[in-house]
Amino acid sequence: MNDYELTPTQENDIGMMSRIHAESFDDAWTGPMIRRILAMPGSAGLVARAGRRWSIAGFTILRTVADECEILSLAVGSEHRDRGVGALLLDGAIVRARALGANKLFLEVAEDNEIARRLYHSRGLVPVGRRPGYYIKKDGTSAAAVTMSRLLEEAVGASA
Repeated sequence: MNDYELTPTQENDIGMMSRIHAESFDDAWTGPMIRRILAMPGSAGLVARAGRRWSIAGFTILRTVADECEILSLAVGSEHRDRGVGALLLDGAIVRARALGANKLFLEVAEDNEIARRLYHSRGLVPVGRRPGYYIKKDGTSAAAVTMSRLLEEAVGASA
């Protein structure tokens, strides 16, 4: 994991972020959508840069309102998976949310995304809700969204 560095999102990252989002999710966000989300008050983006500074391994976008932060998206490029990039991004999002004054973190994840759910659980997030049929897949089937949350004051292992 030493080959990756977290940095704030830059304008020239948006195209690659869109490509990573498209390979990670059925409902892909376009570059203009990502740009609009990042422009919203309280929004922030982090990218994990691989080796060369221009190469992005993954990203996360979060939004803080009052004392709550929601991770809107977290995605890792297929060639960088199983290398700790998702954990690096999640840990960075937790630190950033705290810096933005958030006391609580939320996110939604597809119920059938076991890899992501294990990662989130490892950082202290627990299920607090479920939205049946929330995600519509390209094949027409659907998956429930599981809402997960954690207090940011809590220490969880070495990640907090």
